[in-house]
Amino acid sequence: MGLKDIVNKIKQEVKVVQGEETKDKVFTNENVFPDEATAEKEFERAKQKLFDVNNWSNIEGLTSTFELYDERGHKTTAIPRVGYYINIILPASQIENWVQISEVNTDKEVAEFVVHPSEKPRQLTEEEVVEHFFIKEASSTFRVSRHGARLVAYEIGKNEGINNQGEEAGDRAVLNTLISEGGWAGLQDLQWDNLTRYLVHLTELK
Repeated sequence: MGLKDIVNKIKQEVKVVQGEETKDKVFTNENVFPDEATAEKEFERAKQKLFDVNNWSNIEGLTSTFELYDERGHKTTAIPRVGYYINIILPASQIENWVQISEVNTDKEVAEFVVHPSEKPRQLTEEEVVEHFFIKEASSTFRVSRHGARLVAYEIGKNEGINNQGEEAGDRAVLNTLISEGGWAGLQDLQWDNLTRYLVHLTELK
């Protein structure tokens, strides 16, 4: 990387911190099985892991807490649906970060769901403030797919901009900046690497 590239990267990071730009990130892991029949069976198990969001809190090495809520704001162990919420609590923190499920897709070779930062379920609050350190335009796609005898898991983050501007940030502007550029910046790689490894059976629960 040349000096010009380093300077441009620093400029971009400054704009991201100021809430002016966004990032896209992809985390992935894969596992290859002896044959396609085995991979088909393991894909079904991977789908169960993907949709069992509450159990993500128990993954070896994964330290955030994940809680699934239905559209009425009640905790649930059901399969995630469009309109459901996930409350993500980072390690050593009681700060809630809410996302809402906007898409759920599944077929013979792919299963995924997409979430966006959101306010708390309306039944839990009267405020219209996005309770997440990323802007509401950000998204995360959690996906498992089978390619022959190979299973691949993804966490795909798009438009990851810091929620520190305007009314949407409420009184969390400074906190969101600190989380995004502090705790989450150091945790994100480990967090999603552990999750994608778990989804393709490279690690299991604690």
